[in-house]
Amino acid sequence: MNSKRTPEERFEQLEDYPFAPNYLSVDDTEGGELRIHYLDEGPADGDVVLLLHGQPAWSYLYRHMIPPLAAAGLRVIAPDLVGFGRSDKPTQIENYTYARHVAWMSDWLTQLDLTGVTVFCQDWGSLIGLRLVAAFPERFAGVVLANGGLPAGMVPEAFSAPAKEAYKTLPVVKAAELDACFRGAYAGGAPGIPGFLYWRKFCAESPEILRPGDAIDLVGNAASLTDDEKKAFNAPFPDESYLAGARRFSSLVPVFHDEPEVVENKAAWEVLKQFDKPFMCAFSDNDPVTAGGEKRFLELVPGCQGVAHRTISPAGHFLQQDQPQQCVQAILDIKKR
Repeated sequence: MNSKRTPEERFEQLEDYPFAPNYLSVDDTEGGELRIHYLDEGPADGDVVLLLHGQPAWSYLYRHMIPPLAAAGLRVIAPDLVGFGRSDKPTQIENYTYARHVAWMSDWLTQLDLTGVTVFCQDWGSLIGLRLVAAFPERFAGVVLANGGLPAGMVPEAFSAPAKEAYKTLPVVKAAELDACFRGAYAGGAPGIPGFLYWRKFCAESPEILRPGDAIDLVGNAASLTDDEKKAFNAPFPDESYLAGARRFSSLVPVFHDEPEVVENKAAWEVLKQFDKPFMCAFSDNDPVTAGGEKRFLELVPGCQGVAHRTISPAGHFLQQDQPQQCVQAILDIKKR
């Protein structure tokens, strides 16, 4: 598998990101290896907190959460998913599949032999992280689910065919229009089409360069990113050739009932329905992407019972960026339970 590695100078002198890099190689599933970068802060013998980012972010998203968690005596581990951050970036869109992302991070998790883990997962960090919890429940002590989910065919089977046809006719919107699409306020939108499908179409087909800093800034954040923050979020991606993973992710979400990993996610849900360790939902008050996504977990996951679930406010989709201290407190509170 051909891959690229972002030059190290791209990560020099990033604002509020003084952390030492760590690396581990995993099987790329084609007979080669991919190098995964991760941060490992705090006492080596502390209880493990695993912070998983999503699309199109990287471990920089957790820069304001890591120091207070480490100061609380926790071992804080924040990897960059394959295709993001300092991790290797396969160059072909087809290299990226949901199953491979799970396999890569499963290999990473088991090589590090992490146990007693409390995972904080958001966006694609939850699509992968909850699969890890289901595959290795004995390794996890708790979950904080933040603006995430585990979709297993969100569009009912009866509506899949017309929805797929409608998707084909959707316009490729401009980046500046994405927030309106997610909120159902896009002037050129079709009735009943989820905003996420516009994002999927944009990532797959837009000729615009996908600048992660701009994308993160667009999706309902409580405050705009500074120029330095945008630069840092963009740092792993010097040009379009590094962005295959970021562009691919939205197409891998199993929206329709016949897409890859629907069966596997349904199986993972069966495990989560038996998961009785602390499971907290900490969704934000202004996320146009996952609003209401916590309801199924509250209903079906036994570990949700007796937990002080919360709303992170004011915050958009990237609540780690908007309200890091509230996110830290959520982790500390679930550790006390």
